[in-house]
Amino acid sequence: MSKPALPGLHRLTRTHKITAAGVVAAGAAALVFSTLPGADTETAGPQAVAAEHVKPVAFAAVDTAARTQQATIAKQADRSAAKGKAEAAAKKREAQQAASRSAVRTAIPAAAKPAAKTYPDNLDGWIRESLDVMAQKGIPGSYNGIYRNIIRESSGNPMAINLWDINAQNGIPSKGLLQVIDPTFKAYHVEGTSWNVYDPVANITAACNYAAARYGSMDNVNSAY
Repeated sequence: MSKPALPGLHRLTRTHKITAAGVVAAGAAALVFSTLPGADTETAGPQAVAAEHVKPVAFAAVDTAARTQQATIAKQADRSAAKGKAEAAAKKREAQQAASRSAVRTAIPAAAKPAAKTYPDNLDGWIRESLDVMAQKGIPGSYNGIYRNIIRESSGNPMAINLWDINAQNGIPSKGLLQVIDPTFKAYHVEGTSWNVYDPVANITAACNYAAARYGSMDNVNSAY
């Protein structure tokens, strides 16, 4: 049985036939490829396109996090270094200030101690020195009261001694500026003064101490006491 002839096929050359066959084969291959899963991007849709970009986005996120962490570490290191420099600078300033203060203290001479007060070696000086000692010990008395009694008792002679009164008769004569007997001098001796009954300052101070205890003050004594 003869095959029906295609219209115009008898007019195709050999070359045309080969070309047509190739076109048909290519069309068939395209049809088969389009049926494979994910072969056609239009058929696969947005999911396939999105899948192609997953890995680059993930890598970019990791890279950004690493850079951020590195930047944070670098900042912390910078802050630590700055803090260390600041502490070192502060210690250096403190050392310099301490050295400066030490230099200043060394440069400033020690305050000179006030010179010890001196008194003339006469009746005026003896009374004034006695009054200063009495002031330190809280013993009352005035310059005039002391002077008045000294003039009456010894006329200002620190070596005066009474060899005729009752005390002398009892073996304890009155001695010194204010005519003090030895037992009284020892009992009312004021610390810081001499233990010599003839010492002017010691004699005046002990006599005033005795007068304060018995009469309230040497100022209240106007006769033999």
